[in-house]
Amino acid sequence: MIIIGIAGGTGSGKTTVVKKIMERFQPDEVVLLPQDSYYKDSSNVPAEERQNINFDHPDAFDWALLSKHISMLKKGEAIEQPIYSYITSTRQKETIHIEPKEVVIIEGILALWDKKLRSLMDLKIFVDADPDERLIRVIQRDVIERGRTAEVVMERYMRVLKPMHMEFIEPCKRYADLIIPLGGMNTKAIEILRLYIEKILGR
Repeated sequence: MIIIGIAGGTGSGKTTVVKKIMERFQPDEVVLLPQDSYYKDSSNVPAEERQNINFDHPDAFDWALLSKHISMLKKGEAIEQPIYSYITSTRQKETIHIEPKEVVIIEGILALWDKKLRSLMDLKIFVDADPDERLIRVIQRDVIERGRTAEVVMERYMRVLKPMHMEFIEPCKRYADLIIPLGGMNTKAIEILRLYIEKILGR
C-alpha cells in the first residue's frame, strides 16, 4: 500500500492531478479520501453562525479522525468515511464504506499541514499554480457550480482565500517530496508521478 498526500491552493488543479493518477489504476486498486469530508461537524453551532466558518483554516478540520482512518487502512481495516454537507455545514448521518486499497490518496488544500498525517504518507505532493490562474478557476467554478457572482467570489478571495493561502497552504510546499507546477496541465510531471507509484507497487 502507498499513501499519497496531494495539497495545493484552491483552483490549483489538484482534482485534475488526482483524476489523471487514478486513470492509471483499476477502481479496486485506488481510493480517494477528500480532505473536505473531514471538516469538523458544526451541528452544535447555531445555523446563523455557521456561515462564518473559515473552511480554509486548519482548525476547520478533524485531523484526529483523518489520521485514525489512514492508520486503520494501513492496518488493513475498513473505515466509514464521513459525508460533509456544505449546505448545512454539518456531518451527515450517512457514511461511505471504504476498504483498504493498494493506493490511498488524500487530497485537499491542507493535506500536508498536519505533522501526524504527514508521517503516515509515503509520498507528499504539492500542486502549484499561478495565483491569477487560481483566481480565474475559482471564479469560474463558483459562478457556474455555486451560483455566486464574480464580485462575491473576488471579495471572498481577497478577504479569506488569499490570506489563508499565504499563511497556511503555501508554507506546506516545504513538506512536499514533489511540487507539480502548472497543476493538471503538467503532463510530464504527472506521468513521472504515475511511473513512480507503479515502481513502489512493484510493477
